[in-house]
Amino acid sequence: MLADLGLDRFGLRWRLPEVDCAHPLDDGDAGVLLRSVEETAAGLGADASLWRALFGSPSRSYDLLSQDVLGPLLRMPRHPLLLARFGAPTVLPAEVLARAFRTERGRALFLGTAAHAFRPLNRPLSSAIGLGILTAGHRHGWGVAEGGSRAIADALAAVLAEHGATSETGVHVRSADELLPSDVVMWDVGPDRLPNLLRERLPIRLRRAYRRFRYGPAAFKVDYAVQDGIPWTHPGARRAGTVHAVGTAAENAVVEREVHAGRMPERPFVLVGQQYLADPTRSAGDVHPVYAYAHVPHGYTGDATEAVTAQIERFAPGFRARIVGTMVTDPAEFGGNPNFVGGNILTGAKDLRQLVFGPRATLQPYDTGAPGHYLCSAATPPGPGAHGMCGAHAAHRALRHLRQRG
Repeated sequence: MLADLGLDRFGLRWRLPEVDCAHPLDDGDAGVLLRSVEETAAGLGADASLWRALFGSPSRSYDLLSQDVLGPLLRMPRHPLLLARFGAPTVLPAEVLARAFRTERGRALFLGTAAHAFRPLNRPLSSAIGLGILTAGHRHGWGVAEGGSRAIADALAAVLAEHGATSETGVHVRSADELLPSDVVMWDVGPDRLPNLLRERLPIRLRRAYRRFRYGPAAFKVDYAVQDGIPWTHPGARRAGTVHAVGTAAENAVVEREVHAGRMPERPFVLVGQQYLADPTRSAGDVHPVYAYAHVPHGYTGDATEAVTAQIERFAPGFRARIVGTMVTDPAEFGGNPNFVGGNILTGAKDLRQLVFGPRATLQPYDTGAPGHYLCSAATPPGPGAHGMCGAHAAHRALRHLRQRG
């Protein structure tokens, strides 16, 4: 979708790290994700054949497969055979699928990626997010925008301007009544806000449904300025755009269950972003920007800074001595964005019901029930990510509405 807009005309440049992801272990070993399925498999030893079986064919067919997986689950697939082959293992709990791996590096790399969904890894469909992210990575890589993510928004705004549209930000809309008359309104909000925004435009039963929307665990983020980068023990992690700092697959499974139950683990799952490796323009000389966030309970009010730092130090001894600056964003600060209730940066719990149906039980999750009003936030399928498909699908629904009106 983004490729069709020609965003490079407005300065957007995608950059890729040499290694997409690494999952270091305490013994100095690591699972290392490369864009090549074959090269990744070669680094997994006894799990090479399983990795090829899981990701070889789906990654080659991803451009077709994505037409089905990056949309609502409850619809007629365009490529049913491809989807059936890919989808069979996704219904499994991630912990169950992880048992098929024979090496700790393979188990840890898979389960660490599945943990991106902020879900207990023993629940049905918890394999889906991990398999989807890994397959997409093998096809296109885990890219970043040169200069930072704002470059994406700036390029999109430039496309709008090219077509005569104007953008206005910094305005707090409390009700649809405050908006100018329009044919279509796209709401990029948490579904539980729709009853107050749309009020009597929504049937009572839909107001109740949207108010039942649930939010999941939170993120506690620490941004670091690091002299000479993080001294990871494993060389693959020193070249990786993303690093999972949590340890074994078993440990990962335990801490995700703890967080979901509302308990803060001593050693949480920590995702580390080293985007400067793909985009050196983000660095200032030999001082590099690194972000890290821990999975913490919903609404967590404690200070997890030390826990985040300790998890990185665990796999990169000497890290503390290289820190020259930090900035903390706790769940309350994330909650300043009304879509991130309780610090949940995914805009909703990705539990079984909301993963399958979206914000409410319907075959049209982008329709709000109010004519001309559509929901396009990360609460809708396929959920959060850098793909923009929630908005794309909602836009298609809106365009269909306009065509039907003639």
